[in-house]
Formats: sequence, structure tokens, C-alpha cells
Amino acid sequence: MVQTELRKLSYIQAVNEALRQELERDPTVIVMGEDIAGGGERDDFQDAWGGPMRLTKGLVNDFGRKRIRDTPISEAGFMGAGVGAAASGLRPVVDLMYVGFYGVCADQITNNAAKIHYMFGGKVKIPLTIMTGIGAGTNSAAQHSETLYSIFTHFPGLKCVVPSNPYNVKGLFASAIRDDDPVIIFNNRQLMGTSFDVNVPEASYEVPIGKAEIAREGTDVTLLGIGYTTLVCQQAADELASQGYSAEVVDLLSLSPMDEETILSSVRKTRKIVIVDEDYPRCSMATDISALVAEQAFDYLDAPPKRVTPPHTLVPYSRPLEALYVPDKDKVVQAALEVLE
Repeated sequence: MVQTELRKLSYIQAVNEALRQELERDPTVIVMGEDIAGGGERDDFQDAWGGPMRLTKGLVNDFGRKRIRDTPISEAGFMGAGVGAAASGLRPVVDLMYVGFYGVCADQITNNAAKIHYMFGGKVKIPLTIMTGIGAGTNSAAQHSETLYSIFTHFPGLKCVVPSNPYNVKGLFASAIRDDDPVIIFNNRQLMGTSFDVNVPEASYEVPIGKAEIAREGTDVTLLGIGYTTLVCQQAADELASQGYSAEVVDLLSLSPMDEETILSSVRKTRKIVIVDEDYPRCSMATDISALVAEQAFDYLDAPPKRVTPPHTLVPYSRPLEALYVPDKDKVVQAALEVLE
């Protein structure tokens, strides 16, 4: 049995290591986006940036500018280049800084990346990975703080994953890059400043796309989290335990395809569910999962499914208002107590 070192890594370090290992493993992997190499062709600014979240820091020095490519500020242009590169044999990783920028390149994602394999009768593969930042709580205003993953799950042909810690983000990046379909990885920016007590293997590994994880076993109520809200659910589970309740935490991880059976199995056990989602509430993942549970596990429910989401409004720039906007532990505990009592 091959032994591999286990370390504590930050979320950012885990992403960077996954990218580095995939670049080393496969010469067809390239990375492109704004500021990811720092300075484009200017030697005095080479690697001065590493992207807004520092996810690509150091890669250009080791792999060069042909494989780590700074792009113009034109999401439609570099996303289209990524689709074309994938169609012609490369495995590009395209950094869309913030998911709120999807509007300027939506045609390339939803009309081209999602549909080319289908429209060419399976003869053309699109092994494209898109990584993008999501999440409020960092005082970045309305255009840089959205959590818009539900939009992309609406389109067949796109796979959508939301990591929640350094271990699963490293494994999901490896799986996404090796996948022959377009995969979008949604990185919540609050996770990048969070300390984790999670061991991450030094060797490369994959976390399967399409599978949820039981992050905590419980019997009284299911708390379902997505990315950052999984941490919120774990905090709420600790609080509920102090009050004598056993909460099970489901970490969804993959939004499309979605692991319906793990959700339903947990609900059949606990008979109650609270879904915690940072996206806008209308036509959201929380709404979709609530409908799934109501339709397929109705006879097991002792209470209606409960959703904890932001209000249907834009993300405030005001720090006090932003703190009220994001789902937190207290809101989840309150919702759980409402279905428990």
C-alpha cells in the first residue's frame, strides 16, 4: 500500500496544489484568466498576482506563459477561447473571477460548452473546467458577492460542484480537470479565510462528481449545506447537540448531477430537513431540493421541508446589513427547532 503524507492545508493551498499536480500529470492542461500569471508579458510583474484569490500563485514560474495564460479583460473572449481549446484537444481551466460576471460570457457557457458534445452527436468532447468565486460576507458589494450556481444547474450538459473544505476541493479539482464534460467549480470566498482541521493527502486523488457526503451522522433532523453553508450547518449541529438534539449534516458537494438518494435516505431516517442555501431564494437549489423531498419522501416527513436562504434582494455593501443577509448558525438552529418542536 502506497503511503502518502497528510497535511493541514488552507483552501487556497489545496486548489493551488491540485492545479500544479494536474499540470504536471497532463501536458494538455492549461490555465487561463485575468491576472492569473501577473503582468502578462512583462517580466517585472511576472507572478505578481496569482489571481484575485491567489489560487494560481507560483504556477507561471514553473509551467511558463504558454500554459499559464493571462487574458484581456474580456470574459466572452477568454471563455470562448477555453471552449475552443477544449474542443480541439486541450484541457483548459478557465478562471471566471466572480460568478456575477457570467452574464458577459453566458453564451459561451450555456450555448457552446454545454451543447457542443450533444449537437455533434458525441464526436466532440469539451473537457473544460471553469472555476469561479461565489459568496457574500467579504464586503465586496452586489456584483462581486453573488452565489449563482442554480442558474448553471438549469442547463443539461454542465456539471456543477461546490467544495466545502481543502480535502474535497483538491479532489474535485482533479476530477473536474480529468472529466470529458464541462465542469464548473464554485469556490466560496469565505472558505478561503477559514481554518480547517482537515487532513489533505500529498498525492493526487479524486473526489467523485455526483456524490454527496454525510459530514456528520445524526437522527433527529437533516441539515443540508452547500459549500460554505455546510460549515454553518456543522456549527448549528453543535448548538443543537448542546440542546439535546442529534442533527445529521449532508454536504451536497455536487449540484448537477445531484445525489438525490443520499438526500432522501437521510430524510427517511430523520424525518425532517432544513436546507441552507446562500443563493437567491427564487428558483434556487433550496427550492429544488425542497420539492424533491416533498415529492419523493412525503410519507416520511414529520414536518414540511424548511429553507434557510438570504432574502430575495441584492447583497448589501453595508457590513451590518451583509451580516444579516448571509445564512448563519442562529438562523439554522431556529429553523431546526421549528421542525423539531
